[in-house]
Amino acid sequence: MDDTADRVSATTRLRIDNIVATTALIALSTALFLVAPYNRQSLALLYGPPEIAITGDRFLVAVAAIYAVLCALYFARERSPGISKSVRFWYVLARFARSPVAAWRAGLTREDRLAVLSTLLKAFFIPIMVRGLLTASMAALTTGRDILGTDVVEIGLLALFDRWGYWFVFQTIVFVDLIVFIFGYMVESKRLGNEIRSVDPTLIGWAAALVCYPPFNHVTGRLLGSTVSEFPKFEDPTTHLALNVALLVLMALYASASVALGWKASNLTHRGIVCRGPYRVIRHPAYVCKNLAWWIGSLPIIMVSFEHAFIDGLKAMGSIAAWSSVYALRALTEEDHLRSVDGEYDDYCRKVPYRFIPGVY
Repeated sequence: MDDTADRVSATTRLRIDNIVATTALIALSTALFLVAPYNRQSLALLYGPPEIAITGDRFLVAVAAIYAVLCALYFARERSPGISKSVRFWYVLARFARSPVAAWRAGLTREDRLAVLSTLLKAFFIPIMVRGLLTASMAALTTGRDILGTDVVEIGLLALFDRWGYWFVFQTIVFVDLIVFIFGYMVESKRLGNEIRSVDPTLIGWAAALVCYPPFNHVTGRLLGSTVSEFPKFEDPTTHLALNVALLVLMALYASASVALGWKASNLTHRGIVCRGPYRVIRHPAYVCKNLAWWIGSLPIIMVSFEHAFIDGLKAMGSIAAWSSVYALRALTEEDHLRSVDGEYDDYCRKVPYRFIPGVY
């Protein structure tokens, strides 16, 4: 009887530890994102039509609160609770706080290292993705209402496309991409087959990924320049329409790669290899499609730069080429990481031998 009571008591304590540790991490990462200087201005803005408009900070807090409650319910009802990554993270942090030198010399076990890297990964990316979701969803909703309230015959299809149609499709595509990744970052389950097996432990792997996201991408943009327009304008109407439709198609293929990843979507992790959708053709379809879309978005600035001076045109091309090189580096570091974990990625490479260009490379 006493043994049973002890086991129940230990299980209850473990559930409470998991709930408290996870809630504390969600609160901490949300608070740090809210107070970061580079976020304050954008988070204070209102997003969406007047009747449902909400500020970024309120939306982020609401999502964090819902996420914390859902995590608490999961840990409270988990059949066979174990030590969560959140608890391990706080244990590691406490060890380093008590004796940093001794903790450094002792190093981390595989489980502790995975917990720390997974926690840092989620704490960084989830708030960014949630803010992007608010921006994309409210923009799509606003432009969608404008389209429904417009006389297409009076304004014309091309004008409708330029004013609202393009942006509605673009933001809807971004919304789909973000919702998949948000779920991937937030939810990790054996039932879904998306448990994190490994997080890239290398500095170059993390650096290649982080320089593409705020606040680091602001520095990257200053170093490499930025010639990309999300909605490039061309003088000839046919060229304008054709190239922007092509850009949207590329972005749709980019989002389809995220959908193909499904529950396993997230940066810098090994959660099992996906070989469906565009991943049956090349190994990095998302990066290829996004970069091709960027090249289309850069064409107006590149053409104007060449008209001004040949060297300016080369600089404009060099800027977008440099950004493409960053994504090529991301692809290579990701492959190195996946290969270092197990042989699953090598098996995938034998099935899909081409990284970027079908039939070529």
